[in-house]
Amino acid sequence: QVQLVESGGGLVQAGGSLRLSCAPSGSIFSINAMAWYRQAPGKTRELVAAITSGGSTNYQDSVKGRFTISRDNLKNTLYLQMNNLKPEDTAVYYCNAEVVPVPVSGGTLTPRSFWGQGTQVTVSS
Repeated sequence: QVQLVESGGGLVQAGGSLRLSCAPSGSIFSINAMAWYRQAPGKTRELVAAITSGGSTNYQDSVKGRFTISRDNLKNTLYLQMNNLKPEDTAVYYCNAEVVPVPVSGGTLTPRSFWGQGTQVTVSS
């Protein structure tokens, strides 16, 4: 079974920085796109940044110039460097990945979307 494990969240003052990591584990054949989402209290989950297997990226307008998404394809690890954090960045951050699991005998290579458990980021003013 594939799992995504996030780390790196915490409490930081406005203007500070944090780096989130997401490490997939399990029987993985390949990983396509990966992304970070966030969900603030009382709000819907929103896309923060995404990156393709080839390294193309896109960002939510509110984080452009402050956040950087990257991935290490050898380690299958996803990162989110967050600089100049603002109180409105406070949320639970979730890793998402389109993973092709190693098929069981007779199975096919089928991509599936997996989510991490989330990591809390709190920015104080």
